[in-house]
Amino acid sequence: MNPQTLFIILITILILSFILDTALDILNAKQFKNSLPEELKDVYNINDYKKSQNYKATNFKFGLLTSIFSLALTLAFLFFKGFAFIDQFARNITDNPILITLIFFGIIMIGSDLLTTPFSYYKTFVIEEQFGFNKTTKSTFVLDKLKGLVMTVILGGGILAAITWFYNSNPTNFWWYTWILVAVFTLFMNLFYSKLIVPLFNKQTPLEKGNLRTAISEYAKTVGFKLDNISVIDGSKRSTKANAYFSGFGSEKRVTLYDTLINDLNEDEIVAVLAHEVGHYKRKHIIFNLVSSILLTGITLYILSLLVGNTLLSEALSVNQTSFHIGLIAFGILYSPISEITGLIMNLFSRKFEYQADNYAKNTYKAEPLISSLKKLSKNSLINLTPHKAYVFMHYSHPTLLQRIKNLKAS
Repeated sequence: MNPQTLFIILITILILSFILDTALDILNAKQFKNSLPEELKDVYNINDYKKSQNYKATNFKFGLLTSIFSLALTLAFLFFKGFAFIDQFARNITDNPILITLIFFGIIMIGSDLLTTPFSYYKTFVIEEQFGFNKTTKSTFVLDKLKGLVMTVILGGGILAAITWFYNSNPTNFWWYTWILVAVFTLFMNLFYSKLIVPLFNKQTPLEKGNLRTAISEYAKTVGFKLDNISVIDGSKRSTKANAYFSGFGSEKRVTLYDTLINDLNEDEIVAVLAHEVGHYKRKHIIFNLVSSILLTGITLYILSLLVGNTLLSEALSVNQTSFHIGLIAFGILYSPISEITGLIMNLFSRKFEYQADNYAKNTYKAEPLISSLKKLSKNSLINLTPHKAYVFMHYSHPTLLQRIKNLKAS
């Protein structure tokens, strides 16, 4: 294979991926005006359903615009040798391979962020504002961007520097060292994300004593689940949409409830949502996802180690010498179809796990409050209740609301 052939393959992968995603989006959009199934007719009244349809249509059009922009930008960079230009710019500054890699990806990251920020701003302050979701102030928006940039530079830059050093020290076995580093980092973040990262963006407070905490504690005792860390996060600082999540394990396990969730649901419904989250823990879904993520990372890094040193990757992007960072770019595009397949498999597991967690909540608490909570949360977020089956299969990590309700009502 010559560099020109590989270049054509890279372009083909990008375009085919765009066509597939767009086709799925269009199929899904055709479902927006479908009548609601009988089981879901109490979720929306007529006006709310029209609002939901408008919200979905608006996001579809905006998503199509951003996808076209992203594809056009990437193709322009490839055809006009943008990656080679940045590579040469970095090499003119220094000959240190680690610094070259950091400068290269730093320029791409900052440039990409500058180009996509207007889209993010429009999404937040026009679309989300129009449909009553946005609570983010402009100062919070800017601070979030700056904090995210600092975190990327410190954490992402540090890991990237280490990986580059591993590669230049031992090109054959660097993937082992990188795998160990990423595995340790993943484990650390899983344990301490809520404690170390979340407070940089949100205020977390322990759930105060009262009827809700008592009800949660009593449920936890009935299933033999020690739960000392129940936090409330100020999600209303940015959006009216509600959420809850489980993080960590062992002594670091923690349940976090958005304040919007507490406002939207009654006590019985919140305990049912918590029972669902406990189900994930009891069925070892968190451990499975963690181990799977680490294993997939190892496989990806091994394949990377076989290809990244090939000068063909660099030459396909118009760089005439073997370059680790250019190889990463080319490999990322080549690997994307495999990544789509592994993502599809993980979504299959995820949907299965959601059913299992729902069943756990149904069997250890009650199905009715979980059903009503799912309906309320769907209504308050204007969720698409009639997605296309192909779109669900490819993209959904959760079963649809209708599927979950049917499962919860089944004996």
